[in-house]
Amino acid sequence: MQLAMIGLGRMGGNIVRRLMRGGHDCVVFDTQQESRQALAKDGAVAASDLADMVAKLKAPRAVWVMLPAGEITEKTIQQLEGLLSSGDIVIDGGNSNYQDDVRRAQQLKKKGIRYIDVGTSGGVWGLERGYCMMIGGDDTAFQHLEPIFKTLAPGIGDIPLTPGREDRKSTAEDGYLYTGPAGSGHFVKMVHNGIEYGLMQAYAEGLDILKGVGQSFIPQERRYDLNLADITELWRRGSVVSSWLLDLTAISLAKDPNLDAFSGHVEDSGEGRWTINAAIEEAVPANVLFAALNARFRSRQDATFADKTLSAMRFQFGGHQEKPTQK
Repeated sequence: MQLAMIGLGRMGGNIVRRLMRGGHDCVVFDTQQESRQALAKDGAVAASDLADMVAKLKAPRAVWVMLPAGEITEKTIQQLEGLLSSGDIVIDGGNSNYQDDVRRAQQLKKKGIRYIDVGTSGGVWGLERGYCMMIGGDDTAFQHLEPIFKTLAPGIGDIPLTPGREDRKSTAEDGYLYTGPAGSGHFVKMVHNGIEYGLMQAYAEGLDILKGVGQSFIPQERRYDLNLADITELWRRGSVVSSWLLDLTAISLAKDPNLDAFSGHVEDSGEGRWTINAAIEEAVPANVLFAALNARFRSRQDATFADKTLSAMRFQFGGHQEKPTQK
């Protein structure tokens, strides 16, 4: 089927490539001409602006916005409202605040435009591995777009079914799920990212402790020179703490055992803060998630090995570059 993509960065461009590999037709737009041209060489139809993009689509039009959360996404969706018609679909696949989704869905509905929010996980690895998608919004739009989601998702692969789920009918095993009304997809992704903060922090602190046991002030008989690259590789194989985040940590340590390429300045992209706000609103204790968020704030002052580990993981799964240290 046909889909338009606005925003051809690390994820938007690879989503288009994965869709075209699956036989879908893609119309693409980005303010960077070289990004449009690169996708056009791969088989996409490049548009010169949003109006040109919409003109190249067949009704019902489906437009996926893959831009940074905030003003640029807001302005783009407002422009699309003036260009699209009743029955068309707007998809926000970025990391928008779920409350913005609720408002946008209500606004677009006045014109008959359907809205879908897609929490998308997969980072720079998604082209090959597929994308895990948490999808909220208009249910008829979800049904119409399901071939798109099925192509983008990882699929069942070789992961065995969870015991007890054999008779359940769900797309969860394929790696995508309709979660409910507008905002629910990004809400689930928001909490997913909050959990991610906690998991990353646990790995980072644990590895910092392993590294620290070799310091000179530790009694000689309890001082160990541990190979962290080997330990993370070991834990990947049969350990209860194995995970994709650990896989990515092992990749970083294999390439750079002391993580000298990272300063340890760890950014947060918003979802961790929003998760804490939701926890406060619901009166749910979130000690680990709040501590992990605070650790990121502190990392911007003095870097530790744990901070470098967090930076290394963010680079591996999302291609996130560190920002220059502020002097």
